[in-house]
Amino acid sequence: MSKRVLITGATGFVGYHLIEKAIQSGLEVYAAVRKSSNKSHLSVFDIKYIDLDYSSVDNLRSQLEEHQFNYIIHAAGITKAKTKAEYNKINAEFTEYLAVAAITASIRLEKFVFVSSLAALGPLVDLSKEIKEDTPAHPVTNYGTSKLLAEKYLSEIPGLPLITIRPTAVYGPREKDIFILFKSISRGLEPHIGSFKQQLSFIYVKDLADVIVNSLFVKINGKQYNISDGNVYDRYALAELVKKTLKQRTFKFHLPVPVVGAMASFMDFIYLNSKNTPTLNKEKMAELTAINWACNIDSAKQDLGYAPKFNLEKGLIDTVKWYKANNWL
Repeated sequence: MSKRVLITGATGFVGYHLIEKAIQSGLEVYAAVRKSSNKSHLSVFDIKYIDLDYSSVDNLRSQLEEHQFNYIIHAAGITKAKTKAEYNKINAEFTEYLAVAAITASIRLEKFVFVSSLAALGPLVDLSKEIKEDTPAHPVTNYGTSKLLAEKYLSEIPGLPLITIRPTAVYGPREKDIFILFKSISRGLEPHIGSFKQQLSFIYVKDLADVIVNSLFVKINGKQYNISDGNVYDRYALAELVKKTLKQRTFKFHLPVPVVGAMASFMDFIYLNSKNTPTLNKEKMAELTAINWACNIDSAKQDLGYAPKFNLEKGLIDTVKWYKANNWL
């Protein structure tokens, strides 16, 4: 009988690829989805669904015991919210509830993988180093702070067979935020915020799904791993490679940081009474204007056998192919 894995955040961009990889690994997949979520794109998979009740640890415990999960991949969370309290509730408190329920339930839990973010550590302020697992944390957004808080909560739960994965900027088929740049370049426009030097890192979603699912089966607990493709890119690399892949010429221009910052503040004001959050906001500005997101992956290579198959160019070729086939571009 196949072992069971619960994947939260299953309807999301990363969740789709986690399901695909988990099935390829011979696991029986339960996808945690909200009743209001659109799961039509998951119909290609032979999986079961569960609507987790995060209102209490007891309710979660009952659900976990009912289905007897062997593994949990917790990839659910929010990347856009109105307040720090909202980020903390969903990204940190709900994570803690699920983990406490898992460790106290009558199940044979072999691994709890938490999908955090490099934003939990935050960027470096100069170009001289890379972000390592033990780099002092200085998140620059409420999102990053909430992920760091979740990591703290999980580290305080005795006996939890935990591995934490901290991906850098994730791109690939179905991704919608970085896709905005693809769309802009396809129209011949190549905007950049400021002209200062930056070091960036990226991870193709299929490589990320591989390392997350593979980490279920290692004998290591209680460690965190930063994840990228192992390369460091300058501020223009993404746009240059998208142009190359699309065979597109562009009008390249630089927007002054204060101007874009004012636009972000204005968008926050416009959306003040809306349930939605704008793509460009002050939170996003803090990440986009950070100096150094270079990411060291030596620990993941050593402990998890992580060997990324896609550099940025190879991943973008696959991504553009998917966007075109699905009429996104």
